[in-house]
Amino acid sequence: MIENQGVYLTVFLGFTLFMILIGVWASRKVKNGEDFLMGGRGLSLPLLIGTTVATLVGTGSSMGAVGFAFTNGWAGALYGIGGSIGMFGLLLLFADVRKYNFMTFSEELSFYYGANKIVKGFTSVLMYIASIGWLGAHILGGSLYLSWITGIDPFYAKIITAIGFALYTLIGGFLAVVYTDTIQGAILFLGFITLTILSVVKIGGLGQLSTELSTEMVSFLGIGKLGLIPAISLVVVIAVGVLATPSFRHRIYSSGSIKTVKKGFFVTGTLFAIFSLFPSVVGMSARVMNPGIEAGFAFPFLATEVFPIWVGAIVLVAGLSATMSSGSSDFITGVTILLRDVYQTFTGKIPKKENMVSYSRMALVLTLGLAFVLTLGTDNIIDYISNFIATIMSGLFIAAVLGKFWSRVTWQGGLASIIGGSLISFTVLMSESLTAFWGNPVLPSLAGALVIGVFTSLITPRNKVSKEEALQILSEERSIVDDGASQDESINSNVN
Repeated sequence: MIENQGVYLTVFLGFTLFMILIGVWASRKVKNGEDFLMGGRGLSLPLLIGTTVATLVGTGSSMGAVGFAFTNGWAGALYGIGGSIGMFGLLLLFADVRKYNFMTFSEELSFYYGANKIVKGFTSVLMYIASIGWLGAHILGGSLYLSWITGIDPFYAKIITAIGFALYTLIGGFLAVVYTDTIQGAILFLGFITLTILSVVKIGGLGQLSTELSTEMVSFLGIGKLGLIPAISLVVVIAVGVLATPSFRHRIYSSGSIKTVKKGFFVTGTLFAIFSLFPSVVGMSARVMNPGIEAGFAFPFLATEVFPIWVGAIVLVAGLSATMSSGSSDFITGVTILLRDVYQTFTGKIPKKENMVSYSRMALVLTLGLAFVLTLGTDNIIDYISNFIATIMSGLFIAAVLGKFWSRVTWQGGLASIIGGSLISFTVLMSESLTAFWGNPVLPSLAGALVIGVFTSLITPRNKVSKEEALQILSEERSIVDDGASQDESINSNVN
């Protein structure tokens, strides 16, 4: 049993209660369904930076990266480097889509393909699954903390963690997510800076890492330990995760302006690049102190067994902040996709304005349950995230790039990219030798999705709907839907 378990559990409950109170306060600003799901589309620069940093510095880049560094040395920094590259890529490639007033990534994708309803319907289901997958990763990460500090069964730890960050999202919606994210982002940096400094002092300085650890672990970015191709794959898969994850698109759509998006993403990418070094140092320091623990418990081990209780409390709250901020972001994004696109795809309409908030809360409960089920078969965060991104999101990223920047692309080509990328990823994952060579399936998945998308577009008829016409179709459709009218009364499907 870990000493002071009662103290740490009290800290967990107290922090969760504080986030719930923030959610209650934020709920006063919610006047309608769009406020609940989009925060009124007026995020300021400080709030955008706060919520994006907190979302980016999530479960994978905290506990996942620390555990990865415990095993692979400086390779733990690859997660942060990939996330930073992804953020800068998002800034350069897609920040300007704010001007279109999209609500979901699937709506954005359908715009690129002539407001095609097949593309919108298919990708909405896929991206809802993606949001559930991300949410599952955060439940998994938070449960590792709670299981370690309390000694309770991991199954029940997952339940408690899920309920913990779900409550304030249920109460206050996206505004609660934004405000709590901003607070949690500040705590994250404070906690990791504190832990990094104390860890280095504890082991006797950074030089001890080279002395105590293998040459491969302390090689440049851990490439000697991980291998060049797997290292590149990890950077790319995390970058693609940022570029194609619906929750980061949600930040674009809900910001006050394109200028705000660009400034916010630039600051976020820079901060995350700096942050990438902290988990690596922490993970390797934990390895020096106790090489016998499981890699996944390196972070909570330092928080609860190495340093004084006040340090442990700070670090514990920082870890919870990482899990809660990212989890709540994917939570609200998934619900937005479910109610605005998935529901519409299957019923031809969405809930009326006056019912949107209550329906959103019911959808949050459903989404949480599905994400919880997804976590039951895994306990490794990095593997979970890497394989999930490569399988679900590689093709989505290629489809978005082709749709936005290549006029000859067709809706058939876009769907072929998405499906082809997933099939190639499955093929790699089913082969132990291919998985060992590539590290994860993202590189062959991206290449295959690109080739398949281009080839399919060239052999299918050109899209006859202009960007202006597509935007008009979506605007009229949104106007009708926002009034609660049946989609059957809307514009006929375009599948040119």
